[in-house]
Amino acid sequence: MKKIELDETREFLDKGMKRFFLVADSPYLKLINFNLTAGHVFPVHSHDLDGQLTIQVLEGSGAFLGAEKAEIQAKTGDILFSEIREPHGVRADTDMRILVTITPPI
Repeated sequence: MKKIELDETREFLDKGMKRFFLVADSPYLKLINFNLTAGHVFPVHSHDLDGQLTIQVLEGSGAFLGAEKAEIQAKTGDILFSEIREPHGVRADTDMRILVTITPPI
């Protein structure tokens, strides 16, 4: 077992996105914490791989983004579940912390 202290990765830049924090990495999953300042967009993208991902909002609000300008409002506690191949991104309306889980890891 391993306890992870996510508060230790709570860092924001004046503008944009704090470089990601690799929280956990194993042959079975990857956990990544991203901290986005208000107004920042984590661009819509996809990966040409099989697998799933989740994007959990740890703090703040904004929108999960998808193909063809799709938007789903997102707030603290919300989780997006998606195939890795499906286009995904995030827009931060307030300072926002997200935790991305990728299985299997890429």
